[in-house]
Amino acid sequence: MEGETAVVTITIYHNPNCGTSRNVLAMIRNSGDEPTIIEYLKTPPSREQLIDLITRMGVPVRDLLRRKGTSYDELGLDDAKWSDDDLIDFMMEHPVLINRPIVVTDLGVKLCRPSETVLDILPNPQQQPFVKEDGTPVVS
Repeated sequence: MEGETAVVTITIYHNPNCGTSRNVLAMIRNSGDEPTIIEYLKTPPSREQLIDLITRMGVPVRDLLRRKGTSYDELGLDDAKWSDDDLIDFMMEHPVLINRPIVVTDLGVKLCRPSETVLDILPNPQQQPFVKEDGTPVVS
C-alpha cells in the first residue's frame, strides 16, 4: 500500500575482529537498515545453512575458504584431493575457515570482499558519505 515502508531483511555473518566485516556492517547501517548480526565464530551456520549460502552465492566451495590466519595450510586444503563435501566438513569443524563477511538480502547473497561489494545487494542507498576504517572513501 502507498505510504508503507517495505520491511527490509538483511543478515550479516560477521566477525567483529575483521576490518572488512566491520566496514560492511557500517555500510549496511549507513543505508538506514539494521541487520541481523550472526557472529559466525560463536554461532556457526549449520551444514545445511552453509550449503544453502554457497549455493545462493553461486560460487565454488573453495572460494569461501579463508586462508589467512587459519589452519588452511596446516590442513593442506589447497590439495585437489579434497571434495566439496570434505571442504564443507572442514569449515564445520573449523568455522574460522569460512571467509567473511557473508551478507544476505532480498537482492542476493554475497561474500563481501572487498567491502564495497555489499552495495550491489543493499536495497537502500547510502544515506551519507562513507569512508572505510583505513580512510578510503566509498561514497562521497
